[in-house]
Amino acid sequence: MQTITQNVNKSPLKMGLHTKQNEIMNVENTKAQMRKGVLEYCILSILNGHDKYASEILATLKDAKMLVVEGTIYPLLTRLKNAGLLNYRWEESTSGPPRKYYTLTETGKLFLKELDTTWDELRKATNLVTQNK
Repeated sequence: MQTITQNVNKSPLKMGLHTKQNEIMNVENTKAQMRKGVLEYCILSILNGHDKYASEILATLKDAKMLVVEGTIYPLLTRLKNAGLLNYRWEESTSGPPRKYYTLTETGKLFLKELDTTWDELRKATNLVTQNK
C-alpha cells in the first residue's frame, strides 16, 4: 500500500503564504517590465530640449521613482545613439573628468513626437479599460 505524503508538511496557511509570495514576485516582475517598457520614452523626453549627461538622466529617473541602475541606462543610451536618435559631445568638467552630454537628433525629436502620440493613445485606452471594473 502506497501512502501519499506530499502535502503533509504543508499546512493551508503555509501553502497560502507560498501562493501569496509567488503573486508578489509576479507583481514585482510585471511592474519592472512596465518600467522597462517606458524607459526609452522617458529618456528621450528628459533630453527633449535639454542636453544632459548620464548621471543627470539617472537622477531625473530616480527622482520620478523609476527604479533604474547605471548598468541599465548606459547600454540603452548607446542603443539610442546607434539608432540615430541621440548624439553626444564631450565637455570638460571643473569637478572631475570630461562628461558625455547627450542630445536628441532631429530623428530623435520626430521619434519622440510619435511616442508622445502613442503614449497619449495608450494612456487613454488604458484609462477606459481600467475605469470600467
